[in-house]
Amino acid sequence: MSIARIIWIVSLLAAIVLSLSGVDTGYDAAIVAILGLISGWFVDQEHRLGLLVAAIFLMSGGAAAWGGIPSIGVHLTAILGGIGGVMAAAGVTAILRRLVERLLLNKGTAG
Repeated sequence: MSIARIIWIVSLLAAIVLSLSGVDTGYDAAIVAILGLISGWFVDQEHRLGLLVAAIFLMSGGAAAWGGIPSIGVHLTAILGGIGGVMAAAGVTAILRRLVERLLLNKGTAG
């Protein structure tokens, strides 16, 4: 198993556990953001667009899509919101990584 896969698994599990724990450490958002930033570094170029689409969808209200389901809807919304936080932070890292790649690796080309 690759280090990238392990980091993604840990990030998603942390988002799920923090969203369901019911205990706010005060650092939950920071933990999710840092794990997302680290995870974003390991996103392959061909998966970046999918990551960005998923992050935008979840952060723009898609996480609440199952909120109306009795008994578990609140928990599903919390889980998807946490996963959306990881993906949003990973998306920022993927965007910045691509920007650095374009600036440093393609110095002589325009566009």
